[in-house]
Amino acid sequence: MINANYPVLVDFSAEWCGPCKVMSGILDQLKSHFGNRATILKVDIDKNPRVAKIYQIQSVPTLLLFKKGNIIWRQSGVVFIEHLKNILEQHI
Repeated sequence: MINANYPVLVDFSAEWCGPCKVMSGILDQLKSHFGNRATILKVDIDKNPRVAKIYQIQSVPTLLLFKKGNIIWRQSGVVFIEHLKNILEQHI
């Protein structure tokens, strides 16, 4: 999926993480806004430790934006919706 020609935003999170719950609501709004122009996925680091290790996730939430298999943007912490919209619009 990360090899797609459109942006794929991956949210690395954990159920015990308070800021991750904030990001969840923001990402739901993004899904509504972008529809099928971008894909937004959630990866629980506790259920997928191997994937978290591959991408060197050291804190949650961490967002990675992929396009054509490449990481084109990365940020840890809560990211506000307007900033995420701008990032995604640049890569659609």
